[in-house]
This record gives sequence, structure tokens and C-alpha cells, in this order.
Amino acid sequence: MTTRVESYEKLCAAIVQQCADAMIFADRDGRIRLWNDAAERLFGYAAEQAVGQSLDIVIPEHLRARHWAGYRMAMESGTTEHSGRPMLTKGLHRSGATLYAEMSSAVVREPRRGTLGSIAVAREASSWQRAHPRASGVAH
Repeated sequence: MTTRVESYEKLCAAIVQQCADAMIFADRDGRIRLWNDAAERLFGYAAEQAVGQSLDIVIPEHLRARHWAGYRMAMESGTTEHSGRPMLTKGLHRSGATLYAEMSSAVVREPRRGTLGSIAVAREASSWQRAHPRASGVAH
């Protein structure tokens, strides 16, 4: 017999998996623990390839030092620099191609366990960036 908690957990899993936007959860160490179908479409990695890997698989090399400094700060402070506001940034596709993504993130906390990691929600924005090549605010 399915309990209310099990039904709720199944509903949450279905929502995450079927969301049109990429959803990636990484633990405190920056290891990917959740990767939905939209993340697979955006970044080119199947969940089986991404889960357990470092977020470095989707971060262009020249942005990694800045990303990890901010990530460590967010894990310590419990908040992100952008406080959930979307930002335009560059990502790395499995093919090696750079892509633009609109991304928002938040620190995930649990009352008893504290900071668990970070959730990022992203959508492809390369066509927008091509139409606005001089746009400011893009993390390069």
C-alpha cells in the first residue's frame, strides 16, 4: 500500500523529471546528485553519465575558479550571490561546445541537517545571446 509520503515523493520526482527546464542538484562538494531529462537535452549527458560527476562537466574551464569560489561561499553562508535571480551564463555541452544558459540557483537546506547543496534551474539562451551580442551581465 502506498503511503501519502510515498505518493508525494513520487509526485515530486515526476515533476522534477518532466520539468521543461534543466534541474541539477549538487551536494556540498559540487557532485551532481540529481539530473533531469531537460539537463540531458541542454548539456548532452545522460543522467547515468552526469550523476556523481563534478559540476565541472558543465562549466567552461575559464569560469571554474570563479564558480567554485562562489559555490564555497554559498555553502558556508547558506545563500547564493544572485539570491535566486536568473542570470545569463556560459555552459559547456558534452560535445565541447559553449552554450548560453539562463540559470537561477538556490542553496538547499534542511532544518536538522543544515546545508545539503545547491539546486540550479537552467534553460538554453544561445539564440537570445546571438540576438544581443553586446549584452552585459553575462558571466564570461
